[in-house]
Amino acid sequence: MRDHIRHGDRMVLALSGGVDSVVLLDVLVPLSVQMQFELSAIHVNHGISANAGKWNSFCQRLCCSWGILLKTRTLKIIKEPGLSLEAISREGRYCIFGKLKADYVVLAQHLDDQAETLMLQLLRGAGVKGLCAMPVLRRLSSGTMNPPTGISGNAPGERSRTLDGRPGILRPMLHVSRREIEDYAREHALQWITDESNDNTAFDRNFLRHDIFPQLEKRFPSYRIAFLRASRHMAEASALLDEVAESDSRECVQSGKILIESMRKLGFLRAKNLLRHTLARQGAILPSAVKLEEILRQLLSSCPDTKLHVVFGSSEVRCFRGLVYIRKARPSTTAVARISHPDEWRLPWQGEKRVVIAELGGTLRFTSRKGVGISFQKLTQFPVTIRLRRGGERLRPDCNRPRRSVKNLLQEAAMPPWERETLPLIFSGDHLAGVPGIGVSCEFQAAAGEEGVVVEWQPRNAVQGSGSPGWA
Repeated sequence: MRDHIRHGDRMVLALSGGVDSVVLLDVLVPLSVQMQFELSAIHVNHGISANAGKWNSFCQRLCCSWGILLKTRTLKIIKEPGLSLEAISREGRYCIFGKLKADYVVLAQHLDDQAETLMLQLLRGAGVKGLCAMPVLRRLSSGTMNPPTGISGNAPGERSRTLDGRPGILRPMLHVSRREIEDYAREHALQWITDESNDNTAFDRNFLRHDIFPQLEKRFPSYRIAFLRASRHMAEASALLDEVAESDSRECVQSGKILIESMRKLGFLRAKNLLRHTLARQGAILPSAVKLEEILRQLLSSCPDTKLHVVFGSSEVRCFRGLVYIRKARPSTTAVARISHPDEWRLPWQGEKRVVIAELGGTLRFTSRKGVGISFQKLTQFPVTIRLRRGGERLRPDCNRPRRSVKNLLQEAAMPPWERETLPLIFSGDHLAGVPGIGVSCEFQAAAGEEGVVVEWQPRNAVQGSGSPGWA
């Protein structure tokens, strides 16, 4: 704890009511006084067990007896094909943890949890990164960046919070066995609750815990330490692979997009490592090893005009002009196809700063600025509407050049075709005032000192940094 905690840090203990988190609470309360950090707790009710309400009440009474503030949250678990209940619950918990205003969320995972996690990952055929098991400290994913790999995550004393304010995840008991924790609880006469599902060996983790590891311990009594040592070796190897990928990214990745020609210069293994790393950085759930290699082979054999489109999970990979775009997958039907009459579709703008357009899968943002963007006075002379391209639209963003077709301007801007079809245009009456990411019509441009409106289109499935810019 002293390696990471500073005076005045805000710590939130994830309190399930089980023996592990109850013991950790018993340890943290006096430490909070000694080390002078702020301690509170959070209990997540998954709503799966019929006893979930009793566990909630137990945690409230326990925290009340210690004078510790407890927050409670309820998850609505929706079973998804191909995902385990455990994985869905874990994702839900971490989503809640990421929203807490704290420096650290403290988890009571221990040495036996490490061993179980490593074995499960081995049985799933995980790669080096998956075999790192759990780090003592790591940063929560922000959605566009996966957490760093490593057994400690941060160097001692390094701040835990990410730039977007998310707390760090701290596991101070990873070197403590389940037996030691239970012995402590009995010695201090602590009370805790027992989740009845922990005895159900239909769950893989429980099967390992009750049927496999007791046999393994008879033959290899130090297997837990050996597993921990192995996971550290994997963490070192994974960190080196990340360093190689970061180095390759500087040559092969621009604004989150992979340059296929530059990637071809790498060996197949380095190219695969780069693709995996880039997918992870942009928040994609990684495909299987077979699928990843299939995607890579298609990318490496593609031509500049290849219309490659591969979907995996909730993500997709597309190619355009030698660049690889990684995006959130869209429905099988296009946005325009979901609009019954796209030529007639229009949406009025009445001065809102933000317009969510579900049909097009994105958000228009309107920002007031002096001397840039669309002249507010000229724009509002006639009713302002948001429309789709119908074909034949023309725009004159440069007052020293003639009017040009929007189609040609979009092509010159290297906007991919799948983004063009859902790009909203801004009209004043029947006059095209501007196209997000392209420019403002000369007749509608704000003069120096005049109130202007900068319009920015942000597709919902765009990765960080790839949305269409506004007019500045």
